[in-house]
Amino acid sequence: MKKGFIDGLKERAGLIKREISVLYFALRHTGTPWYAKAVGILTVGYALSPIDLIPDFIPVLGLLDDLIILPGMIVLTLRLIPKQVIDECRAKAESAPMMKKNYIAVIMIVAIWVFLAYLSCRIIIEINGSMRR
Repeated sequence: MKKGFIDGLKERAGLIKREISVLYFALRHTGTPWYAKAVGILTVGYALSPIDLIPDFIPVLGLLDDLIILPGMIVLTLRLIPKQVIDECRAKAESAPMMKKNYIAVIMIVAIWVFLAYLSCRIIIEINGSMRR
């Protein structure tokens, strides 16, 4: 029974990885509407981000982003993209499944998270400073 469960999780992870590749190609497609591109950028950025919205060390809740939030974002983005565009992008993803590494995107995602952490720390410090006065 456990082997079936683990195999199911591996299969689902493979599907998510494939769908991220489809989204990658769809974001570059001229037939993708701007609003779908906006949601797609957030989805791919979240998928590639080393930081999760809900940290994994929190029991049960930590896995929600991997099991519910990310697949939900993928489904939402795919529904916003025309079917013809998705079909073309699926064909591209199957013929060239590996995306080349984009270090600039990784650096930008990490920079955004660092900036948000910095802002959070500044706000906390200012709140603590004003409470002491």
